Amino acid sequence: MAAILSGRPLKNAKIRPIRPEDVEACARAAYSAHSAVAKAHNVPCEHPSLEFSLGMVGNKVKDPNAAGFVADCGGQVVGSIFLNTFPETPVAAIGPLTVDPAAEGSAAGHGLMQAALDEARDRHIEQVRLVQSPSHLRSLALYLKVGFEAREPLVLMSGTPSRQAIAEGAVRPATVDDIPACNDLCVKAHGFARGFELRSAIAQKNGRVVERGDHVSGYSTGLGFLGHAVGETTEDLKMLIAAAPAVMGPGFFVPVRNGELLRWLFGDFRASWPATLMTYGRYKEVTGAFMPSIAF
Repeated sequence: MAAILSGRPLKNAKIRPIRPEDVEACARAAYSAHSAVAKAHNVPCEHPSLEFSLGMVGNKVKDPNAAGFVADCGGQVVGSIFLNTFPETPVAAIGPLTVDPAAEGSAAGHGLMQAALDEARDRHIEQVRLVQSPSHLRSLALYLKVGFEAREPLVLMSGTPSRQAIAEGAVRPATVDDIPACNDLCVKAHGFARGFELRSAIAQKNGRVVERGDHVSGYSTGLGFLGHAVGETTEDLKMLIAAAPAVMGPGFFVPVRNGELLRWLFGDFRASWPATLMTYGRYKEVTGAFMPSIAF
């Protein structure tokens, strides 16, 4: 998600690939931007500490599936962006994009976005996604200007699963043997599979599936910021939430249009802040029940 705020004008930014020595400067810009947004809008800060920002940016730089760029204003790094790719999935995700509050007038945000979209084009990736916070109005304007479309209003839900019984069926840890069935569910819902993420979640013991009779009717890569879920019905999502060992991070995203799920969640969870799933390029309207990750 992006944080782009007003501040002291700087010269036009030069965009270049990120380097390991940029990590600290990028993290400080990210922490400054997110802290200012959280304070201005009285919402939880996505970057709760500088250490968190350092860890996030550092991990992205090391990630072979992420391409990073920085905005450099006269030798001063004022922002960064990452294009995240997912092997075997024809979709890339932008995030995080952050620009220091002091960089207004530098065109840093626009330059970083263009660099990420150019990278996606060079990799022949036609679909790019991101999750935008409505409190960041300047980022909304930026995304729309470069060609993104708002697709799904979301809300971040925070709380603790009640583990109540929901319906007939069983939730169990996912195994690699479940991947083909889960991929089929994802293709029906989104038009593409996300097996790479599920395989990683299985390795980390975060993957879960709903089994009804002789077939898998839903799956999750973990209940939290980084996890996504798909189900044949909302009941499948309820079962995955109720059986989750814990919520990872500050919460998980739920599409606002799923009133049935939100009404059920409000018994144990609270809405922390709104967000919007935005897309660039080809898009298939989602069918079935789903919950997106911070990526898409």
